[in-house]
This record gives sequence, structure tokens and C-alpha cells, in this order.
Amino acid sequence: MVIAIDGPGGVGKSTVARRVAADLGLAYLDTGSTYRAATLIVLREGIDPSDQDGILTALDTHRIDYGESGVTIDGERVADQVRTERVTANTSAVSAHPLVRDRIVAIQRRWVDSRNGRAVVEGRDIGTVVFPDAPVKVFLTARPEVRASRRARDAETGTATVDEILAALEARDSADASRSTSPMRPADDAEIIDTSDIDIEGVVGAVLGLVAAFEASEPEEIEGLGR
Repeated sequence: MVIAIDGPGGVGKSTVARRVAADLGLAYLDTGSTYRAATLIVLREGIDPSDQDGILTALDTHRIDYGESGVTIDGERVADQVRTERVTANTSAVSAHPLVRDRIVAIQRRWVDSRNGRAVVEGRDIGTVVFPDAPVKVFLTARPEVRASRRARDAETGTATVDEILAALEARDSADASRSTSPMRPADDAEIIDTSDIDIEGVVGAVLGLVAAFEASEPEEIEGLGR
């Protein structure tokens, strides 16, 4: 069973996804970190983020994986390195390439397959592209000023002001929503939850409620879920 949790930055995806995964005893995958890892590889090797062929060649020589300590490159834990301002600034450019996205999506699908197809997966195109058949799909959103305020508390934003963070979020949203391949948008059958005025407990409860509703309607599909 795949639970797909999508949405832009600052809506609480990671916190909610981790909590839901822990409550259900499922694996958790932050797909955004796999694109960040690809970007870190590109930057380390001095590849132009606009060079799709160069990026693909670099990805052929490195292994991106995800474990309890976060994302890794060739076994090296890089969860902190992928959150630097430089990586953040270049991730949209790297992830916009169709063939790069195909390569990373294949990594994500293999990762979930290796967990017997049971995971909570968060990102920006999980319900529409990566796992379009996921039985539970959620798209989180929040007012722009709320998202910027939340991001201002993250270490990766450094000394940026809330206004600067808001501008960066809006630029990322525009890039992700307008790209020709896998644009960020809610799946047609996703439950849209505005987290602006709901605490984490409330959002997690809402997602678990969707899972419970699926269990009630399709009990044979979730046997052995591991709760």
C-alpha cells in the first residue's frame, strides 16, 4: 500500500508523512531528497545544471539511496549537504529535465518495491506520476505567508527574511507547476487539505482517517499493513 502525500514547500509534508509512516509501521520516503542528491552530484562534479546528458552520465556512476538516516550517495549520508542554499537553488533546474526525472522516478519506485510496495511517499508528483494508482492520495497546501513563516524556522534558510523566503517559494512553485514534465498539481482523486490553520495532530489524523476509510472499503488490500 502506497500513501502519496504531495504539496509545495512549507505545508508540513515531511512532518506529516513521517508521523503517518510511524503510526502505520510503514517505510517513509522523501522523494525531494533524491532530486537534491542528484543536484549535489551535479554540483560536486562541476556539471552545468542545464546539461541533461551530463547529469545522466553522472547519475550512471553514483548510487542514490534512502535509509533511516536520510538520503545517501554511494553509501555516504548526505542528508545535511542536500539542504544547503546552493543545492536548493539548483534543484529545480536539475529536476526539470524529463530524462533525469525518469531516472529518479525509477529509483523511487525500486525503493518502494524493495519494501514490498508499502510506504508513505512524499513529494510533488507522487499521486500524479510516481504512484498514480496509490489508494490514498493527499495534497497539502497552505497560505503563502504561513508557508514562508514555517520555512523561516528551518536551518537551511539561513539568514533569509520571511519576504525573501516567500519570494523563493513562489519562484519554486511557478517552476514546478509550469514544467512540461510532471508538473506539480493535485491528482484528480487526491484529498486536498489546507494546513494553514490545522496543527500537525489534526493533519495526521485526517490522513489516518483516509487510510481507515480505505481499509474499511478494501480490507483485502491492506492485510498485513503492520499497524
